[in-house]
Amino acid sequence: MPDGVPGLGFFRTLVTRRTLLYQLVRRDFERRFIGSAAGWLWGVIQPLMLLLSWTFVFHWVMKQRVPEGESTANYTVFLFCGYLPFMLFQETVLRSSTSLVENANLITRTVFPSEMIPVSIFLSSLVNHAITLVIAVAGVLVTGGVPGMAALWIPVYLLILALFSVGVAWIAASLQVYLRDVAQIVTVLLTFWFWLTPIFITERQIVSAEIPDWVRLVPALNPLTPFVRAYRDGLLGGPAAGMASIAVIAGVSLAVFAAGGLIFRQLKRGFADVL
Repeated sequence: MPDGVPGLGFFRTLVTRRTLLYQLVRRDFERRFIGSAAGWLWGVIQPLMLLLSWTFVFHWVMKQRVPEGESTANYTVFLFCGYLPFMLFQETVLRSSTSLVENANLITRTVFPSEMIPVSIFLSSLVNHAITLVIAVAGVLVTGGVPGMAALWIPVYLLILALFSVGVAWIAASLQVYLRDVAQIVTVLLTFWFWLTPIFITERQIVSAEIPDWVRLVPALNPLTPFVRAYRDGLLGGPAAGMASIAVIAGVSLAVFAAGGLIFRQLKRGFADVL
C-alpha cells in the first residue's frame, strides 16, 4: 500500500491500477457462477426466493405487522429493504476473510497489490446488490409504495458503506493469513451483529422494550443502523436523514477504512512468508 495516510493512499493505487481491479472483479464474478446453467441469473433468483419465502412466513402465515410510525404496512418489504445494506456488508466481509489465503499463488509469486482483493470482492458483490435493489424497488411498487426523495441519498450511503465494509474486510483478511480461525470468528460475530441491527426489530422497539438501559444504546452505537434506516426511508418514502447524521457515519466509516488500511499495511509485510 502506498505511503501516506493509512487506507487513504489506496485511492492512488486504485486510479493507477484500475485495469487490474476490473480484471479482478470480472474474475471473481465469473468464478462464482462458472459451470452454472443459470449463470448470473442466480443473482436474481436468490434474493427473489428470499423475498418470496419471507412473504410466505411473515405476511401470510405469521401475519406480522409493521410497527407504528413506519413508512409501509407490508412487513416483508419492510424487512427486505432493511436487510439490503447488511447483506452487502456481510457478503463482503465473509468472502474477504478467506480471500488472501485462497489467492496465495498471486501474493507469493508476483509483486501483487493484495489490498485490491477485498475491494474487488466488494465491487463484485455490488453487482448482486444492484440486482437485489431493483427487486426491492419492484416489491415496494407492487405493494403500493413509492420510493421517496430520500432514495437520492442511497448512492451516498453506498459509498460510505463501501469505506466501512472494505475497512473491516481488510482487517479480517489480513488477520486470517496469520490465524486461520479468524474466518470462523467472523461468521459468528456477523451472526451476532445481524441480530443487534434493527432489521427484524426497529429502533423504537428497542428503546421501548423492558430491557436494561445500556442495551437501549445498541441501535445508537451500531454503525450499520444508519444504513438500514437510510435504505428504508429511501425505498419506502420516509424522510431523508440530516447532514449531521450523514457526516457522523461518514466520519466513522472513514476512520474504520483508515484503520483497516493501517493494519493491512503492517501485516502485509509477512504475507509471502506465511502463505
